[in-house]
Amino acid sequence: MCVLSLSRNLCAQEGWKQHQAEHFIIYYKNAPADFVGTVEEMAELYYKEITENLGFTRYKNWTFDRRAKVYICDDKEDYIQTAVQAGWSHGVAFLQKKEILTYPAAHGFFDSTLPHELGHIIFREFIGFNSQIPLWLDEGVAMFQEKAKRWGANKIVKKAIKENKFIPLAELAKIRLDRNTPEDIVELFYAESASVVYYMVTDLGQHRFVRLCREINKGESFEAALRAVYLRFKNVDDLNRNWIKYLENE
Repeated sequence: MCVLSLSRNLCAQEGWKQHQAEHFIIYYKNAPADFVGTVEEMAELYYKEITENLGFTRYKNWTFDRRAKVYICDDKEDYIQTAVQAGWSHGVAFLQKKEILTYPAAHGFFDSTLPHELGHIIFREFIGFNSQIPLWLDEGVAMFQEKAKRWGANKIVKKAIKENKFIPLAELAKIRLDRNTPEDIVELFYAESASVVYYMVTDLGQHRFVRLCREINKGESFEAALRAVYLRFKNVDDLNRNWIKYLENE
């Protein structure tokens, strides 16, 4: 599981070697060169894919001093100590400085952790780091970048609807995830987040999602931006109802 955090001054810590790529600077300690090269290859691939997935291809480029930074700790213990994270965390994104911190053996490093964290940073940079949005939207965009989670989310949500365990978006927005949150709630939160973002981007149209993000960037609240872009939605409850209909007809 990945988390968001405020930035820390990682560059000031000693012992990091540096590998520079087009859109990234990769910092590492004892990771082998071929692994560092693979990180570069996959990070560049995901950078391209994510901007295309979300329709952000015209936004400012990550080059020169705008490059993102990826820190590769040696192992889980090194990661937890360096990032000051809980034991269940596999990666952390320091959003405003465009930094990702993780370790090679992190579960699903290339398929999950890396695209997820990049999704957070690219999305937040586009809408504004200080924009106030529901956590489910933030996490849903990041989950949308994980192919396995993207395709499996609808199945989990439809099962929850059938078993009367579904959490409406208005209630989902009130959930705050921490180490005390029950595992089944955490799983459903992420599945619903991924599912509704997939619905918004693919079924309702990528161009509308980009417009929604631009409205949020201008300072509009999420619901105000929703009403301005999706004219048939007066509030988040309308989005919720139409998303459920989409799932029922899928």
